[in-house]
Amino acid sequence: MYPLFRSLLFRLDPETAHALTLRLIRLAGQLPPVRAFLRRLFAGPACPVQAFGLTFANPIGLAAGYDKDGLGWHGLAILGFGHLEVGTGTPRPQEGNPKPRLFRLVEERAVINRMGFPGKGAEFIARQLRSPGGLYPPRPPGLVLGVNIGKNKDTPLEEAAGDYLSLVQTFAPLADYLAINVSSPNTVGLRRLQARDALQELLSALAAQRQQERLRLGRLVPLLVKLAPDLSDPELDDALQAIQGTGMDGVIATNTTIGREGVRSKLAAETGGLSGAPLRLISTAMVRKITTRTQGMLPVIGVGGVSSAQDVREKLDAGACLVQLYTGLIYEGPGLVKRILQDLV
Repeated sequence: MYPLFRSLLFRLDPETAHALTLRLIRLAGQLPPVRAFLRRLFAGPACPVQAFGLTFANPIGLAAGYDKDGLGWHGLAILGFGHLEVGTGTPRPQEGNPKPRLFRLVEERAVINRMGFPGKGAEFIARQLRSPGGLYPPRPPGLVLGVNIGKNKDTPLEEAAGDYLSLVQTFAPLADYLAINVSSPNTVGLRRLQARDALQELLSALAAQRQQERLRLGRLVPLLVKLAPDLSDPELDDALQAIQGTGMDGVIATNTTIGREGVRSKLAAETGGLSGAPLRLISTAMVRKITTRTQGMLPVIGVGGVSSAQDVREKLDAGACLVQLYTGLIYEGPGLVKRILQDLV
């Protein structure tokens, strides 16, 4: 039935359609009979994976950006994902960039966004992750929950570390891992934090904070760094040197791209990050580069253009240990994870 539902959704403005879908997913997570039915409907075969000291029920995860404020993660958990990554969360609420800021490139099976980390702030997300009683169940057994973190738009780059440190303090008790977002193209200047000296300084501070959280929590929270697909080879080498030198646990490759190579849609001129099918080969190439340069010693989550088991195998063959999707869910629907897992097995 999803093609019919999608045709109705695609008549709406993309951001309106996304908000509506997220509300429906949130509602499904609140209603026990619906939740139980959908969990059985979308359950796929088990494909356990070990990574970052964690056990994942399967290698398929939901990328950050779909559930920015943690509103729908209870409902998303019933769609078969092995892990969910909420966010990007910022310390303080912010509106993000002016609308319109989300565009479907249907003929390309792609999306361009220039959202700019809109959200209700870290404390709001934290409340959603604490799984209060009432309508919400405890976290499903085996589900790995990550939080993607970024700085506020009005925080100067030289003070960015303070934002990230506060977010580690807030989310370390609630998340299984944290993803450090220094690669969104939609917050002015953010990608400058991927430069070696800036990244080294930021990650060193976060590594020290992580040790403090370890003493407080009795466990080490994995820290992953999300990189852009648009880094040159020297820039990637510098970033990997900083990531490995500060003891980070892995890389998420990649964020959206500012490139438009091969994209023919009239919407290609819109500014922002491109995701979906045109990003597939670019992100896979980045996964392969990271794996080669680190001799497979740095675990990688591959993300970009995933909408089939073949796309997942491509990322895994390139060296990824896990794979995330987002835009594929928009075009393929809620049964996508189950279909991928069945094909993989």
